Amino acid sequence: MPPQNLENLEKLGKLRREKPDQAEFDGLLRAGKRMLTDAQNANLSMESRFILGYDAAFSFAHAALRWKGYRAGDRYLVFQVLPFTVGKDDIRVLILCHDRRNQVTYEGHDVERQLVTDLNKEAQDLLSRISKLGLVQDASG
Repeated sequence: MPPQNLENLEKLGKLRREKPDQAEFDGLLRAGKRMLTDAQNANLSMESRFILGYDAAFSFAHAALRWKGYRAGDRYLVFQVLPFTVGKDDIRVLILCHDRRNQVTYEGHDVERQLVTDLNKEAQDLLSRISKLGLVQDASG
C-alpha cells in the first residue's frame, strides 16, 4: 500500500502526523477485543450488539492508523484509509455501518441481525490484520 496516499491526506489537513504510541495501540486493541466479545452476547439487544461491534471495528481501524503514525479527526476517514493501513480494500460493510450507527444512535432506527453478523465478521477480520502489524516501533510510516 503506497504511504503517499496517507501523506496526501495529511497535506490536505484530513490526517495529522503523530508519533505512534505502543501503550495507545495496545489499549485500542484491548478495548476493541472486549467490545467485540460483548457484541457477540446474544442476551443483548441487536442495537447494543451493533454499537459494540461498530465501536470494536472503529477501535481496530483507529489502532491501524495510529500504528502508521497518523491521527484523524473524522471517524469516517478512519475506515476509508483501511486500504492504506492494513490492506483492506473492501470496506463497504464498515461504511454502511458507520452510516447506520448514526441512524441508530441519533434517530432510533432498528438494526437487522444480518448486519450485526456482517459487522462482527468485519471487526474480526480487522483484528486479524492488525494483530499481524507487530510493535509500533516496527512501523515504517
